[in-house]
Amino acid sequence: MADIYVASDRRYETMKYSHVGRSGLQFPAVSLGFWHNFGSNGNYDTMRSMMRTAFDCGITQFDLANNYGPEYGCAETNCGRILAEDFRPYRDELVITSKAGYDMWPGPYGNFGSRKYLIASCDQSLKRLGLDYVDIFYHHRPDPDTPLEETMGALKTLVDSGKALYAGISNYNGEQTAAAVKIAKKINLPLIVNQRRYSIFDRKIERDGALCACKDDGLGIIAFSPLAQGLLTNRYLNGIPEDSRIAKDHRYLHADDLTEEKLTRIRALNELAKERGQSLADMALAWVVRDSTVCSVLIGASKPEQILENVRFLENAEFSEEELQKIDELSLN
Repeated sequence: MADIYVASDRRYETMKYSHVGRSGLQFPAVSLGFWHNFGSNGNYDTMRSMMRTAFDCGITQFDLANNYGPEYGCAETNCGRILAEDFRPYRDELVITSKAGYDMWPGPYGNFGSRKYLIASCDQSLKRLGLDYVDIFYHHRPDPDTPLEETMGALKTLVDSGKALYAGISNYNGEQTAAAVKIAKKINLPLIVNQRRYSIFDRKIERDGALCACKDDGLGIIAFSPLAQGLLTNRYLNGIPEDSRIAKDHRYLHADDLTEEKLTRIRALNELAKERGQSLADMALAWVVRDSTVCSVLIGASKPEQILENVRFLENAEFSEEELQKIDELSLN
């Protein structure tokens, strides 16, 4: 007998949702990212179980990009297959997003932010996902050589054609965000969100003006890498595990990232989390969404149990001024 998925009828009981900037769209406080563990090196049954678990928890947003894999496109292909098998009855309950901006195919037309690249990439993503439209299509990174008017115009074409409902930007700083919003308003493009890295240890959006620009211009922020590639968990409290990202000299996390000083700070943050009655990871996730401009936090997972653990922070997401000051002391100095 076929394994037929029926979503939990309690999926909306505990998840929290908030508007994305000044738009009518709402994001779940937690969204599932497909950057890792949904490519050709992942286990298909595990992927399927993670998507089911996420949705049963009220995680209605699945975040993808054309180059998520490995290999490029594989995350979208696997997601599309699972959407067809399990989620067809629930499509209108889901926010499914994709992006284009990084190198995707050889030659001058498979990278950055030209009209040709963005429209072709969106068409390819829709085919891999098996969808008529994505809810949000992002420009994945600023393009220094293409006029921003062209990039925003391409996103406008995708929205007007029905291939995307909203537009987003990713990795744009404050000045770039303000420039994009100015163009979007002029051409009536529903630009609603900026996806940026943000965590207790990574405050760049506070320094480069993105947080303020989004707040001022009515965009939401969806934050990725909220656990600083695992540093803001109990993973490294007692050293470097053999199977960890640091031990494997991961692309985004290296042994020199975990200095003795950083480890001391991590342990102190862990003690503060204990005082709050939660894990370090729970506290780190709660901290990211404390600002109302941050409408969702993106989590990655390698197994369903991690998703269940991550949504637990919603039970204790408030901070006292003293706690926030202590976190700043341990992360900014």
